[in-house]
Amino acid sequence: MALWKPDPTFYPSPRDAASAPPEKLAYVAAFDRAAEKPDAIAVLDTDPDSSSYGRVVGWTDLPHLGDELHHFGWNACSSALCPGAPHPHVERRYLIVPGLRSSRIYVIDTKADPRSPEVVKVLEPEELAERAGYSRPHTVHCGPEGLYVSALGGAGGEDGPGGIALLDHTSFEVLGRWEVDRGPQHFAYDFWWHIAHDVLVTSEWGTPSMIEDGVVGELLLGRKYGHSLHFFDLRKRRHIQTIDLGDQYQMALELRPAHDPTKQYGFASVVVDVEDLSASVWLWYKDGAEFAVKKVITIPAEPADPASLPPVIAPFGAVPPLITDIDLSVDDEYLYVSAWGTGELKRYDVSDPFNPVEAGSVRIGGIVDRTPHPAKPDLPLAGGPQMVEVSRDGKRVYVTNSLYGSWDDQFYPDGVGAWAAKLDSGEKFTFDERFFPHGEDFRGRRPHQVRLQGGDASSDSYCFP
Repeated sequence: MALWKPDPTFYPSPRDAASAPPEKLAYVAAFDRAAEKPDAIAVLDTDPDSSSYGRVVGWTDLPHLGDELHHFGWNACSSALCPGAPHPHVERRYLIVPGLRSSRIYVIDTKADPRSPEVVKVLEPEELAERAGYSRPHTVHCGPEGLYVSALGGAGGEDGPGGIALLDHTSFEVLGRWEVDRGPQHFAYDFWWHIAHDVLVTSEWGTPSMIEDGVVGELLLGRKYGHSLHFFDLRKRRHIQTIDLGDQYQMALELRPAHDPTKQYGFASVVVDVEDLSASVWLWYKDGAEFAVKKVITIPAEPADPASLPPVIAPFGAVPPLITDIDLSVDDEYLYVSAWGTGELKRYDVSDPFNPVEAGSVRIGGIVDRTPHPAKPDLPLAGGPQMVEVSRDGKRVYVTNSLYGSWDDQFYPDGVGAWAAKLDSGEKFTFDERFFPHGEDFRGRRPHQVRLQGGDASSDSYCFP
């Protein structure tokens, strides 16, 4: 009698994941802003013993133009071991890669040759619209019973409501809209869950017309972007609670729940406070029968000569930090916060989540500073730490510099460039000078999200403590 053996990259608990072997490759979504060349998945060598360490060693062009790859995820992960809906026969093999501008979703197989992934299926926007009523797919998470994909727009790119579509694990067909009762939720962006407690959390950005051509100043100053968190019953798929952070806190984006499945707290980032241009991180936590929030990190804007600023922020005479990503280590000890505007990546000790303590900071890029990488001290860099991904053992942190094409152009109008970097996170928090793919290494594309071979800190959820 044959026995199924679960994928060796699935781990019952965060502790097991943190003791797993290190990644050897990283996959990076890279897009062509001009839509003249196809977007691509670049493969980086992350094995420090390799002769090609820190370089692009694989490349897969997509078959269409103008997708604007953004966030992507694995088809399956450690949640497949959860007792409520176990799927131990699936494997972490496919990358599910949405095009934020085209509304296509690509299925890319990494198994046969991990350095040369192959496009094996393309879901056209019509299928997402017809089956789920959504467009502009954004974030992918592997759940125990299917693939969850958030979407910013309604069918045909309409201005909402956005929400979550569910895809089949095996066929990758769109099953339908996830929500049975969305309540007042209209804007969509990120989502995550407390899987052992049947709670799903969502955040808010805006509808397609609010984001596709850049930040709309009237909407921002009018406090019209998203500023709430929504809580759903994960099994009943019904809205149960809304928490409004306050309309001065514009664009409540990234969500990072505790990896420990016994805990019900997590961190949410806010891009900008329109009253002082600061950025912030909020803690959500269970308080009795409901959830509550507390602002636990504030990063102030930095004064600057208006002549050195792009037109979008020149009138303010300051550089907003613009928190555009956060990532929580698998052991729930450190939170990494990327301030894309000032070019800073901060590390916080969040072992007490109510009272984070800064535990390291580096600078690279930035709207004003243009801080170089230590490997190329004479090369000023545009962009800043944007997407941030942490290895399962928490020792390595990867960052890329591009946010979103139209927003890149607003904040870095002279060009955002293209680069990725790696930091070593231990007693010290420092750049790895051997790891700096940049410029034409990315063949004229802009790198965005990173996924690590075998999983990373933001791809898996665990069902055992």
